[in-house]
Amino acid sequence: MKKDLIFLGIETSCDETAASIIKKSKKGDIKILSNIISSQDQVHKKYGGIVPELAARAHTEKIEKIIKKAISESGLSLNQITGISSTAGPGLLVCLMVGMTAGKTISKFLNKPFYGINHLEGHALTIGLIKKMDFPYLLLLISGGHTQFLSIDGLGKYKRLGTTIDDALGETFDKTAKILGIEFPGGPKIESFAKKGNHNVYNLPKPILYRSGCNLSFAGLKTAVLQTSRKIKTQQDKYNLAASFQYTINEILKVKCKIAFKMFLDKHDKIKNKNFVISGGVASNISIRQNLKKISSEFDFNTHYPPVSLCTDNAAMIAWAGLLNYEAGKKANIKLLSQPRWPLDKKAPFMKGPGLVL
Repeated sequence: MKKDLIFLGIETSCDETAASIIKKSKKGDIKILSNIISSQDQVHKKYGGIVPELAARAHTEKIEKIIKKAISESGLSLNQITGISSTAGPGLLVCLMVGMTAGKTISKFLNKPFYGINHLEGHALTIGLIKKMDFPYLLLLISGGHTQFLSIDGLGKYKRLGTTIDDALGETFDKTAKILGIEFPGGPKIESFAKKGNHNVYNLPKPILYRSGCNLSFAGLKTAVLQTSRKIKTQQDKYNLAASFQYTINEILKVKCKIAFKMFLDKHDKIKNKNFVISGGVASNISIRQNLKKISSEFDFNTHYPPVSLCTDNAAMIAWAGLLNYEAGKKANIKLLSQPRWPLDKKAPFMKGPGLVL
């Protein structure tokens, strides 16, 4: 590489308005020069969930300010940027369009290459911002909208091994929190409730635990939490239900991870360094981190987590994915449209809805 590569990333797939500047020096050193994230928690709090129209309006109001702040904190000027990347999908269409429009506008104004990035690819490659990670590696993506096991075989080479057939894990945490009366966004607060409870009090279901490979299902668990919640009378009961819920999630992941490990090793039977990367917002949960680390050690996998600031939705991962695509010689794609649904593995079957054979 003959010059430094500097990318502006923009993320507006859901309820975070974010912009970041990433630099990869000609020596190969990687640095996050700025990573600005503006949350919309207060906007959606009274509704108990994300309202797409309000989210898009908030993005529109904040996007220019957030981008300017990212550029200012980076200590660079717009003219020094090599390229721009925005999240193109998956996500809420009205939200995606805000970031895509901003990125494309800057790209045309500066005559710089633009890349529409798959949000899931951003999560899949995030670990590269922190440490050198050789391909292939196994990824568990656990976020508000997605729960998948993926074999990351190279840039643009992703093989899905398993996915949720209904609710994503982050969504399940959020809905359980709402059932327990925890204010939005409540998912991250489940862990603090669980610490005060006894996980042996409630016996909750583990759907398709020993069926359908490493595919997962959480809808039945969520329903069981709702039914159980109607019987609880005290705050301690809520703590116990949170603890039982989190314990059940960890037990499900324990079984499904072991299956995913075997599937990954069958695909890469000659691999020397067995690496397991956990990314996405739910990867911030300390209980889940400890559980997955213990499981991984049984199969001699090394576990890797991005820092919490890079687990949740952010623009650094979008800038990084854009930079990597540019570096690999992939064509800029300014004509790409926002895509509310965009699987990483395009050959993988759609695994939601009735009629699934498990």
